[in-house]
Amino acid sequence: MMKVQASVLLEQERDWETVTLELQPPQEQEVLVRVQYAGLCRSDEHRRHGGAGGGGVYPLIGGHEGSGVVEEVGPGVTRLKPGDHVILSPIPQCGICKFCSSGRSRMCELQMNVPTGMLQDGTYRNHLDGRPVGGFCILGTFADHIVVPQNSCIKIPDWFPLHAAALLSCGVPTGWGSAEYVGQIRGGDTVMVIGAGGIGINAVQAAAFLGAGQVIVVDPVPFKREFSTTVGATHTAATIEEGAQLARDLSHGTGADVTIVTVGVMTPEVSAGALEATGKGGRLVLTATADVAYDVNVQIPGNRLSLYDISLLGNLYGKCNPHYDIPRLARLYDQGHLKLDELITQRYGVDQVAQAYADVRDGKVVRAVLEHAHTRCVVVHRGN
Repeated sequence: MMKVQASVLLEQERDWETVTLELQPPQEQEVLVRVQYAGLCRSDEHRRHGGAGGGGVYPLIGGHEGSGVVEEVGPGVTRLKPGDHVILSPIPQCGICKFCSSGRSRMCELQMNVPTGMLQDGTYRNHLDGRPVGGFCILGTFADHIVVPQNSCIKIPDWFPLHAAALLSCGVPTGWGSAEYVGQIRGGDTVMVIGAGGIGINAVQAAAFLGAGQVIVVDPVPFKREFSTTVGATHTAATIEEGAQLARDLSHGTGADVTIVTVGVMTPEVSAGALEATGKGGRLVLTATADVAYDVNVQIPGNRLSLYDISLLGNLYGKCNPHYDIPRLARLYDQGHLKLDELITQRYGVDQVAQAYADVRDGKVVRAVLEHAHTRCVVVHRGN
């Protein structure tokens, strides 16, 4: 049994608190990872209100994005060894259910364990005062050490920067996939991205990489609009109405070919405005979620959807497959096609998670990361 520091939600609607947990060693097919960095994605904050799928068991360790170093492996682990550097996947994958076996591992039946953090064998490795504690998405990267299934780990070269690697867990594939796989952006398309946070900014990068003719970013925060122009946005607007008019002007009256909604909290007003901005035959991608799981947050006029032949597309994890797409996106970073380092506009310690999410809500950061205390002691160099 080892002691770990973690930022947790002790109950719903209560803010993030730092506690000391007892962590059991890895069991069959599990590994112990020393977490170096954790991404501060909005989905963890949704958990504070019961969002991101509903249900859930508290206390809950936050964090579903992260990177680190394997310290110990349990029985039956064949793909990893101590010392390996890994990116942690927020998508649990059994490998044998109908979704995994049909190439849709993002919908693995183990998703039922995401809100509770329960491991595949129905148990927990973390305890707080004798109570079992799960990690969001069977991870909980707001703890400095975690025990996770080996299938939740994607090995990366030792030279790959771990701060950048943490972003590849969720925000980057979700945003990139929203553009590539869900939006199916083609060369010359007029694209509008509503919300330039940790997910939307990567939809912008993907749209530019895929050859979109115009990429319009809508965000009320001036510094986010300005930042988006450094990663591929050609035009910006402060409101959806302004963005919709830009889309019509740039497309000679048609409207956006692809509209991607990546706001922090989806509302009926946002969904209705996004539909108005989408032109005939266009694709409207809903990536954003509500703060409370069962809010009615999408209200749209059906006639416009039908008569304009607009496709309304739901989106989980950008339709990405972690074990394929995370390494692919890592290669794009290495080749200079994907910016990651520049996205991190603030770093926080484990005691600052509540402040970090306040800053996220207030639009003060593009991407924030939690840097665990032991991280400063780790220095790696890229090999030849």
